[in-house]
Amino acid sequence: MSASIATSQTILVVGGGISGMTAALEAAECGKQVILAEKLPTLGGRTALLYRYFPKMCHPTCGLEINLKRLKGNPKLRVMTMTEVAAVSGSRGDYTVTLKVKPRYVTEACTACGDCGNAVSAEIPNPANYGLDRIKAAYLPHGMAYPQRYVIDPTIVGTPEGEKAKAACKAGAVDLAMQEETVELKVGSVVWATGWRPYDAAKIQPYGYGRIPNVVTSLEFERMADPHGPTSGRLLRADGKEAKNVAFIQCAGSRDENHLRHCSRICCMASLKQTHYVREACGEEGKSTIYYIDIRAIDRFEDFYQSVQNDPTVTFVKSKVARIAFNEQTGNPVLHGVDTEGYKRYATEHDLVVLAVGMEPEVTGVKLPEDIVLDSSNFIEGSKSGGMFGAGSAASPLDVNRSVQSATAASLKAIQVIHKTASTEAA
Repeated sequence: MSASIATSQTILVVGGGISGMTAALEAAECGKQVILAEKLPTLGGRTALLYRYFPKMCHPTCGLEINLKRLKGNPKLRVMTMTEVAAVSGSRGDYTVTLKVKPRYVTEACTACGDCGNAVSAEIPNPANYGLDRIKAAYLPHGMAYPQRYVIDPTIVGTPEGEKAKAACKAGAVDLAMQEETVELKVGSVVWATGWRPYDAAKIQPYGYGRIPNVVTSLEFERMADPHGPTSGRLLRADGKEAKNVAFIQCAGSRDENHLRHCSRICCMASLKQTHYVREACGEEGKSTIYYIDIRAIDRFEDFYQSVQNDPTVTFVKSKVARIAFNEQTGNPVLHGVDTEGYKRYATEHDLVVLAVGMEPEVTGVKLPEDIVLDSSNFIEGSKSGGMFGAGSAASPLDVNRSVQSATAASLKAIQVIHKTASTEAA
């Protein structure tokens, strides 16, 4: 199906994470027509998958809940989930955008009652927990999901499991005949808030991710610490035992000519935050060791860093870990390297190792127009004509707070384009 909607006075925001939501809301609350396109079934991005923010250690509901309330009450803002940009043509103030909308197999009549999920037995890896556990193939993405509508995984469409989900829905919201749609629209400006993805830890071969048990990424650890996560908040090893002696390896893939040249900025603070999780889960028995090149905590984060330094359960080792081995008798990862303060070699065992993986822009599979300018790490700087802008971690490695600031700035730039377009048309 092809439909022409929107005008040159419309702003398109691509990506519905915290940056995309912010950019869309700021523009809509200034009276502009906004379309927010998100490729996943729900808004919130990776922020919704955090257990807590640093440095205040509050939960993501603190920011997302307010934004969702603002979003629901704004008639200027249209949200399109499961939607990806297929093509962008035109120039500043007059873009033609083609969107591909994938089928959700659940209509707006869904009441999120959960009957479809209860009816099916087929399971898929849980995307909200980075595949650490499994969920039913008819599912609500997570508790804060917006829209609050279930999703039918395409693997059960056309199977008896799909029919079970359809039969169980009292609201008649399950539509297994849904097809992919094509939507064409006119917009005056585009904000790219496509977010980031974690660097593939398996590429850092000396660390053995995927081969050595009990080596996880910082994102997986974040979900493990969450009471709603795959282990209900327990820090469990592959053998089911509780991890009490946890190592955090900084710059796993960042600041490395063989992987990511840039500093990902959030990794130091994320690991400092996650030492709190070890203390919360294990009490005084918990022990955290941070292996670091240098700690990059600036401005208001310095106090947070100092508080972690004063925690007797946390140890800092100034070293870039050379490799990780495996002790088959204990099941423990063994870290090898040199402590540069005193130049002492070490071979230290830990229950669990957390790799603070770097950030890279989520541009894989995204059809970026030729006009877009990327930096040396493929972050979006904007467009040559000045009609498109990068926002949040699509533009640079940023934490949540700075992503919001970046998105607000991008939104204001997009509004300026719309104003200038309107002035030109009026003349």
